Amino acid sequence: MNNRKRKVADIALKLFTEKGIQQTSIQEIIEKANISKGTFYNYFSSKNDCVADILEILRYDASQQRIALQIGKDTQDREVFIDQITILMRLNEERNLHALFEAILFSNETDLKKLVLQHRVYELDWLTNRLIEIMGEDIREFAFEGAILFYGMLQHILFTLRITNSTYSLKHLVSVILSYLELIIPQMKQNGGLMLNYTAVDLLRSNVDKNIKTLPEIMEFADKLQQNYSFNEEQQDLFDAIKSELQRVRIRKIVLQPLLKPLQQSFTDTSAESQVHTFTNMIWYYLKTT
Repeated sequence: MNNRKRKVADIALKLFTEKGIQQTSIQEIIEKANISKGTFYNYFSSKNDCVADILEILRYDASQQRIALQIGKDTQDREVFIDQITILMRLNEERNLHALFEAILFSNETDLKKLVLQHRVYELDWLTNRLIEIMGEDIREFAFEGAILFYGMLQHILFTLRITNSTYSLKHLVSVILSYLELIIPQMKQNGGLMLNYTAVDLLRSNVDKNIKTLPEIMEFADKLQQNYSFNEEQQDLFDAIKSELQRVRIRKIVLQPLLKPLQQSFTDTSAESQVHTFTNMIWYYLKTT
């Protein structure tokens, strides 16, 4: 996403959280961003499309910050995990995202509700995988349910702290809730039971991820990119590195993910910008499911 479109999305997000999505008109976004109606519709096909792009930006920003914290660190490092959660929650608080999500969930917009559901399932999947890395492969069966318990405890404690105007350390809060979960999951294993039905969880994931591209589809898209556009040396090097990593038997996410943003940026204000953005998003969503 180019800087100008990103700026409009940021302004729209501020208006959505302050006034509500339904109460914010496209005209207000246009006036606040000081752009023409044509420019808005060049960036977004509708207000809902604008919200979808905002959620995509939030996921991408979160992933980049998490990756930056984890590079060169042990995947089992508990403190790294706490920092990853803390920085995300702090970012969400600064942007008042809980208000945005509540506004969507209480709206009559089915498509927007689905976008929030997608956003939350992606976050749960990330947390599930991190819990397995930290606590060991033998908790895999219980990790998704553990992720739900973790976020549930965190969100409701934060809600209580907010409405009571209490002071708190976000990092300490995350650390304490993680320590609770480290006691709960062994108990879940000992009891050998889950509250969530696997069929229901699989159905949830399939509904959320039904537009995710397969690896062959991504590689086919990459070939078309190469055929339709001319790359400079920097762009070609990044593109080749990404394709090479995608062709490995075991894709190394920690190697691949940091390459996506530089590739996007290298095509800013070029004729291929939109297609490259689509390509990197396809990869990003694919990695979420593997």
